[in-house]
Amino acid sequence: MNTAFAIAAAALYAMAAIVLLGKFVHQEGPNKRLGLGIASLGVIAHIAFLLNVIMVAPGQDMSITNVLSLVAWIITTAMLIFARAIPNLILLPVVFGFASLSVLASRFIPVSYIMHIELQPGLVVHISLSLFAYCTLVIAFLYALQMSYITYRLKQKGATLLHSSLPPLMLVEGILFKLLLAGTCLLSVSLLSGFVFLDDMFNKTYAHKTVLSSAALVVYLILLVGQKLRGWRGKQVIFMTVLGVILLSLAYFGSKLVREILL
Repeated sequence: MNTAFAIAAAALYAMAAIVLLGKFVHQEGPNKRLGLGIASLGVIAHIAFLLNVIMVAPGQDMSITNVLSLVAWIITTAMLIFARAIPNLILLPVVFGFASLSVLASRFIPVSYIMHIELQPGLVVHISLSLFAYCTLVIAFLYALQMSYITYRLKQKGATLLHSSLPPLMLVEGILFKLLLAGTCLLSVSLLSGFVFLDDMFNKTYAHKTVLSSAALVVYLILLVGQKLRGWRGKQVIFMTVLGVILLSLAYFGSKLVREILL
């Protein structure tokens, strides 16, 4: 059953990406309703798969592939929920492609890391906040890439913005900074919750995560202050957004990659 759910989710995500990409340069634009409908079915199959592979006796399998797949599901779900209100059409094929690969990796890469988070309510809070912070900042990273692409297209003389598929630059920039602010707040609270609920945030298990997450928080704070006080835009914003995501990715997945796959 797990294999069936995984293959169904991956296939539906891939189909949705193809639908949105297939007519992206067509005069009528992509079939957004069909693409979002197929992806919504993929989200349902995806969560059914995750519930089966994460919630295992006698605990929770929080392997790197399962956590990555969970992150992909949260991001995909959020992007679908806000697709009607927030311009993200050009980003959706990328998100769907990543989600498709993540669910296949979770099913077919044989790694496992059993935890018992139900016995530590504080740990549940910390993990939940960390996941939402990371997902929010990854979405911000995607909008930074979109902003970079729109800027590139605008600088090309005579280039059209792929009909109406690309939103105005200022709108994307505004959404980006709102996401950065929300993600930075969540990251701050998640770090604080770690110091409150965990015994030692600087022991061997958590030290690298604490240091790298704190470094990422500093990067985002500098970025937000620079934008507010000095009006930072363009390359500075994109570079620091990318740097922050890299630091967070190393914090959340670096040790798990080494421990569960490389060793």
